[in-house]
Amino acid sequence: MGVELLTTTRAFRRRLDLHREVTREDLLACLDIAVHAPSGTNRQPWRFVVVQDPELKRQVAEYYRKGFAAYLSARTPRPDQLADLASGRYLAEHLHEVPALVVVCALGRPPAEPSALRLASFYGSIYPAVWNFMLALRERGLGSTMTTAHLVYEREVAELLGIPDDVTQVSLLPVAHLLPGTDKPAPRRTPAVEVTGWDGWDGPMPGERRT
Repeated sequence: MGVELLTTTRAFRRRLDLHREVTREDLLACLDIAVHAPSGTNRQPWRFVVVQDPELKRQVAEYYRKGFAAYLSARTPRPDQLADLASGRYLAEHLHEVPALVVVCALGRPPAEPSALRLASFYGSIYPAVWNFMLALRERGLGSTMTTAHLVYEREVAELLGIPDDVTQVSLLPVAHLLPGTDKPAPRRTPAVEVTGWDGWDGPMPGERRT
């Protein structure tokens, strides 16, 4: 896997082709890579629900839009976040048009008495599969973004899709072929050296002084 794939796989929203079909063969090929992700004690807790039926997509998208609206109403964005929020609004408005929605689930429910250890174990066993899936999509000229807005209505979506009560939805990924665009590494505000401590939170790299 090349550096280019790792550095140019990002949250694709506006570049999703809403009109080109995504085949089940492509989806299964990418999901086959997803299930090779590591998981705690090799539990392999993942389950995937692929939604391509237009009416089901419409209903899921309605829940997503309501969840996204609640998310927006609860925050005051910084100026540097406005472009991302506009991209998010675009996706919310067009989610029902995306060729495939993939709901990623984890067997079980989050711990009733959460701790850093237990939460990290639960979610750490499923999110690597999400990233594997996104990389596999990117390699095939498809794209996605990991979204969670629909989880405000997790129970309603579970009922709609027949997801059991003892299963946790962790993300929804809209999947489509990518429209033409410039593929370059995603911009990052700070390089790794500025967000890395050595032998402690504020420890500078040996031989350097952090200002």
